[in-house]
Amino acid sequence: MKKAKTGGLGRGLGALGLGKNALAGAAKPAEPPAPTALTETAVPAAQAGTPATLPVEAIRPNRFQPRREFDEAALEELRESIARHGILQPLSVRDIGGGKYELIAGERRLRAARLAGLTTVPVVFRTATDVELAEMALIENIQREDLNPIEEAHAYQRLLTEFRLSQEELAHRVARSRSAIANSVRLLRLAEEVQAFIANGVLTMGQVRPLLALESAALQREAAEYIQEYELSARGAEALVKRLAKDPNALKRSAQPAKKPAPDIFVRDAEERLTRSLGTKVRIQEGREKGKGRLEISYFSMDDLERLLSLLTETEGVGKEDKRAALRAISTQSFTV
Repeated sequence: MKKAKTGGLGRGLGALGLGKNALAGAAKPAEPPAPTALTETAVPAAQAGTPATLPVEAIRPNRFQPRREFDEAALEELRESIARHGILQPLSVRDIGGGKYELIAGERRLRAARLAGLTTVPVVFRTATDVELAEMALIENIQREDLNPIEEAHAYQRLLTEFRLSQEELAHRVARSRSAIANSVRLLRLAEEVQAFIANGVLTMGQVRPLLALESAALQREAAEYIQEYELSARGAEALVKRLAKDPNALKRSAQPAKKPAPDIFVRDAEERLTRSLGTKVRIQEGREKGKGRLEISYFSMDDLERLLSLLTETEGVGKEDKRAALRAISTQSFTV
């Protein structure tokens, strides 16, 4: 009886350099390696563009982060999104040695990840000098329109001073015009209170830019408060600054209370008679035009309101809804006394 040939599969695997025990390993296809969770003991010199997963505690904030305020409501929304879907866009970091990494871009995602209780986050390694780090942080925020004008001005100023860049060089690096850089940095010459108005969105750039012509910080504050109170436009702000340049005390004089004219005896008598007649507080405010003004009648409950309505409209047999409709009609009218 002839012995069967031992060839085919066995010899083929042997020829490929696989032993008898290799079949178990060959039964499953090899899976691509997942991003490595790097720790202090397993941190190679990171190559640019390499994805990885890092412990949250190993990442330090960007020293050049231009944002000073983070919207808590928006951060909470991002936390909920990350808790539900994870971080979809990896953070950018650079290796600073000793198992530590510095954030280049993605501080909101990092903060929200911490709030969501994540212990690791996906990252992509980048190589960057300090000046490139500052540039990338600034550009990311500018592109997303996350910075208020004062934060942007401080970021420009830091790049100009710490890295000794000219306005022309900085403009080229961040894709802005030189005049835009110059106008932005000039905002830092305003009084701190005025800067706060801009940062909080109380006043616009157009409204505050004319204030740079005022050298006194106190006068800048006074003018800014006047612009805000009277809702002056940019042109109105310019006119105000021209007025203050000629007369710095102009606002102080205009703020002095004018002498009130003596109250009209007839108006005061009418006020007292209506108060007695209606059994509630009545106030008559005289208008600018003689013989015209406003009549204010106070009520202190819905029953009191209906009582007054009955007295004013003489509609004793009318239902409540009709009375209220009549009162709404009366409330839109102006009374002349």
